[in-house]
Formats: sequence, structure tokens, C-alpha cells
Amino acid sequence: MLMMHESRRLARYHDGQLAPAAAQSVERHLARCARCRRELDEIRFAAELVRQLAVRTAPSSLWPAIEDALATPQSPSLRMPVLRWAASLVAIVVIVAGAYWYASRVTGPWEVALDNAGPTRMSEGQWIETAASSRARITVGDIGTVDVSPETRVQLGTTQRDQYRLALTRGTISARIAAPPRLFFVETPASTVVDLGCAYTVRVDDEGGGLLRVTEGWASLEWKGREALVPAGASSRTRPNVGPGTPWFDDASAALQQALAAFDFAGGGRDALNIVLAEARVRDTLTLWHLLSRVDAADRSRVFDRIAGLTPVPATVSRENVLLLDAQTLTHLREELAWKW
Repeated sequence: MLMMHESRRLARYHDGQLAPAAAQSVERHLARCARCRRELDEIRFAAELVRQLAVRTAPSSLWPAIEDALATPQSPSLRMPVLRWAASLVAIVVIVAGAYWYASRVTGPWEVALDNAGPTRMSEGQWIETAASSRARITVGDIGTVDVSPETRVQLGTTQRDQYRLALTRGTISARIAAPPRLFFVETPASTVVDLGCAYTVRVDDEGGGLLRVTEGWASLEWKGREALVPAGASSRTRPNVGPGTPWFDDASAALQQALAAFDFAGGGRDALNIVLAEARVRDTLTLWHLLSRVDAADRSRVFDRIAGLTPVPATVSRENVLLLDAQTLTHLREELAWKW
């Protein structure tokens, strides 16, 4: 089936100008359409460029020359090149100024505000430690902010044009990032949190275990080739020497969440998997999709059949290829299932 893209509504969606029902329709489409997510990232980036551009007055000699050219009697064939020249000049100025801003934007020391005080510049490698009654806010270049909760320990990392990195060793932070995917990273003892254009909270306990909860967009947990893709409204745990567990939606049943924790980190095996399969709803195909690559080959067909029993699987998704863990087929299946997430 031909997919209809949302290109014409993305700018209004970004600006909050769509009605709630229309915005929800766009969000559902974005969950499954990589092309439109890339277009939305480009719109966000362009909007940020415009915000950063300074207003400059055109040279006084420019406009009279244009007005004289337009006022002078001439054929349409001569007037149109003048108009095109003027429009092209404006476009070139915007593009060059935007490129200059992006290439020259400051990515030096971090700005950190402690307990609502004014920002202080801090360098790569320095630590932020909050007490039981204190908080901090970290400005992530020009792409977002990170709020540091009480009793949290964070190390400031790289600030480069192509990446910003923090390390969270204990406590809780909340990040809000508006940037192209894979520009902001948070290292934890058990996984790396990779921003895909979103808002999220991540908590690390005293043993190094973590919990990622996404409130907008998407994020991923990554460790040694193991990955958990977490959309808005979902969470995922991570443990040292194990990496990311299987994500779940926060409104999933308590039985499913408990069984999933046992399966991922406590050797729950087939008994835990049986509970997850029995408790799964249509929306929980997020969890089941991740389990396809985490269960034994003998159980993979059971997981796929449960997905197919909850929601129709397109004919373009080959069951055989899914069971062989073909990467392209799994991605296609995820994009189709994401309509339900």
C-alpha cells in the first residue's frame, strides 16, 4: 500500500497550529515514517537557524535600484529577471548567514545554573553534584536543556558541533532537546541514552542500574550492539553488564511489567515470556517486537504469532525473514506496528 506523507502539514505541526485531532494524526504518522521524521528534524533545525539570525538593514542603495528597475517601462520578460534576482539575493543572504551561524556557533564551555542562580561556565570533565535540596540546569549548546534533580552526580563531557555528551553516574536528570537525532548523548554505567529528538527522564541508582522514561518523541538505549527504541509514553530499564532491557508502555499491566523485568534481568525464561504474551495488548506490540530478537529461536515464532494475532501483519512482511531476524524486514515490521503505538 502506498504511504501518504505529511510533508504539507509538518511546518504547522511544528508551530502548534494544527487542531488536536490533526496533530494526533501527524504524530501517529511520524511514529512509522522515517522520511517525515527527517523532514520534521530539518524544519526544527531551520527554525532554530532563523531564531539565531540577527536582523540586518539592507544597504540604502539596494532598494532604490530595485524600485527603479521595476518602475522603468519594460516588457514582462525583462521585469521577471529583476524580480528573480531580488528574490535570489534574499535567499542567498539567508543561506549564507545560516551556514555561517552553524559553522561558527559557540560550542565551548558548558553553562550551568545552580539553584536558579545565574549561569556559570564550566569545562569538559568537571562534575555537577547536587545535594538533597539543590538543583541545577545545564544548557546544552543551543539545542536544549538538562535539569538535574537533587542528589545527582553528572560529569560534563564533549561539546562539539556534531555531539554533546554528559555522563550520569547517580540520580536523575530530565532532558529536553530540539535537534537532529544522535546529537546529544548521556552515558550511564549500563547504557548510552541517545536522543532522537525528544524529552525524557533518566534515573541511575546506586548499583548503576537505570530507568529511561520518554515523554516526547523517541530515545534509545544502546550498549554493545544491544538497543531499545523507546517512544513517548514508554520506558525501559538497563543494567550493568546486561545493557538495555525490553521497553514497555507505562500503561501496560503490572503483570506484564513484572514478568518483563524477570525475563530481562532475573532469568525468568519461558515462564516470564508466557505471562508477557498473555498480557500483551495491541499497543504492547512495541514490547513484542523487541522480544523477537531477544528470545530463543524456538520461542521466536510464538512471539511473532502473538503479534499477528493482535494486529494484522502486512503481506509485505515475510514471516520467514522475521524469524531469521532479517534487519530490513524487522525495520519494516516496526514501522507498520508503530501505527498502533
